[in-house]
Amino acid sequence: MLNAEIAAVTDRIIERSKSGRAAYLALIERERDGGARRPTLGCANLAHGYAGTEEDRDTMKAGRAMNIGIVTAYNDMLSAHATYYRYPEQMKLWAREAGATAQVAGGVPAMCDGVTQGYAGMELSLFSRDTIALSTAIALSHGMFEGAALLGICDKIVPGLLMGALRFGHLPMILIPGGPMRSGISNKEKARTRELYAEGKATRDELLDSEIAAYHSKGTCTFYGTANSNQMMMEMMGLHMPGAAFINPGTKLRQELTRAAVHRIAQIGWDGDDYRPLGRCIDEKAIVNAAIGLLATGGSTNHLIHLPAIAACAGIIIDWDDFDRLSRVVPLVARVYPNGSADVNQFEDAGGLGYVIRELLSEGLLHRDLMTVAGDDLSAYAVRAVLEQDTLAWRDPGASGDDTILKPAAAPFAAEGGFRILSGNLGRACIKVSAVERDRWTIEAPARVFEDQAAVQAAFKAGELDRDVVVVVRFQGPRANGMPELHKLTPPLGVLQNRGFRVALVTDGRMSGASGKVPCAIHASPEALGDGPLSKLRDGDLVRVCAVTGRLEALVDAGEWAARAPVPAPPAATGTGRELFSLFRHGANAAEQGGSALLAAMGA
Repeated sequence: MLNAEIAAVTDRIIERSKSGRAAYLALIERERDGGARRPTLGCANLAHGYAGTEEDRDTMKAGRAMNIGIVTAYNDMLSAHATYYRYPEQMKLWAREAGATAQVAGGVPAMCDGVTQGYAGMELSLFSRDTIALSTAIALSHGMFEGAALLGICDKIVPGLLMGALRFGHLPMILIPGGPMRSGISNKEKARTRELYAEGKATRDELLDSEIAAYHSKGTCTFYGTANSNQMMMEMMGLHMPGAAFINPGTKLRQELTRAAVHRIAQIGWDGDDYRPLGRCIDEKAIVNAAIGLLATGGSTNHLIHLPAIAACAGIIIDWDDFDRLSRVVPLVARVYPNGSADVNQFEDAGGLGYVIRELLSEGLLHRDLMTVAGDDLSAYAVRAVLEQDTLAWRDPGASGDDTILKPAAAPFAAEGGFRILSGNLGRACIKVSAVERDRWTIEAPARVFEDQAAVQAAFKAGELDRDVVVVVRFQGPRANGMPELHKLTPPLGVLQNRGFRVALVTDGRMSGASGKVPCAIHASPEALGDGPLSKLRDGDLVRVCAVTGRLEALVDAGEWAARAPVPAPPAATGTGRELFSLFRHGANAAEQGGSALLAAMGA
């Protein structure tokens, strides 16, 4: 039986979304029946679409086989996506095996947050998601496809693909991952070297050697950040082939899962008896399952922005109160770095997502009755994918292979999930507590206020932060500068905490999905730009960050606080293409609504 609080939260979302969801479902019905479709295209239009398809032209001209549009986020600068290089040509062969055809419909940009962290390019990162959504819509706009395969893995790419693809939600679609790179040095060792470098105790060459030993080959980074949280959510929503998330690139099993995905798309089109359109697969229950998966595994806080954005494109409204309520009843059953020492390969070896899904289902903590690409029961995903005599099969994941990584839902690492929502006179923010020691869930200390992370690093190096301190970094919200991740702050703040100081971060920006042991109140809304409450803070103000009571507040006399004038915003930065994204910044809605100009305009 489904947990009563999960049922109540789901009902709240369904009721709140009633009109938007009805309008969305009406849209995709119209698109299926009267939108741009191959049978309705003119002969010249079809000739253009078939011109580059010599091998498949006769089949496509006959019009009786599904044509699968491939939307690819391939590039070979992003290690997770470099694996997609030969996927399209393989997928065309596998489509023919299933009596279908396939074409690359389009490519979407895929920036690497690991490359841009701490630099100007990171200010384009959040809005790259909306650019990907637009690019996906352009790719699928030709009316040439009866199904689609979405090739994407990393941070903004999967949310962007889904946001765009949901406007074509009458099509069946499957997301196809590429898998994580094999393990290099441990994430703990990588973090140790970063902290030594921050203290001046390791050289740049030593740091670079450490980083290359961690990020050493094609595939997703092995820590449990936003990219790997994406893959978890796709399994929880039933949008992958079961067990596909964390199988390494270049393996026979990886290849067979991709082959099976192509075959499956051909089976779930509207001309058959098992029609599974994306817009029906992503419903309120699927969105709740994705949120539960984040909480149960200590996933990335970035998805408190991305999941509401995905949901909105399907006519569904989920807010941070929903996450907070779910977090009170969803247990933490996995510890993967930065919430533990294991990486995602060790997580997979211990039982992986199949184990997590089985355990949560057994305790009534997930919606079982979903329309997934594999069937109508989420238990199809409570499995591990294996090869038996070179044939793809799915088996029960068995008991946890390592109880320091995975525990049963009935005896978890923690009774509650990984996130908390904070509120007070500094606005609303979220905090990831799954990696934070309980005695640091409450930090009360004087504020030191900054307006960029480089200034924080300079103050750290000068020894100005060697004390109990709440570091505040403001004017980092979507409308101010695109809400960059402030991942470069993790090592210096970690060093301060290691020195025995009580330290926290408060910001209207984002932290990396790899944020860990330091308590960080992030995504603060309203953002400082536009006279948000962070713009009133001054150096020395006593600030309380408390995940126990859910409070985020400046301990300043109420009369003084009301009378205090906000500081002016710094001028907008230029260069690195940031000017091109002015429209996105000026039109963006709040982080809780997705931090998106596209969504703000669609809502209007």
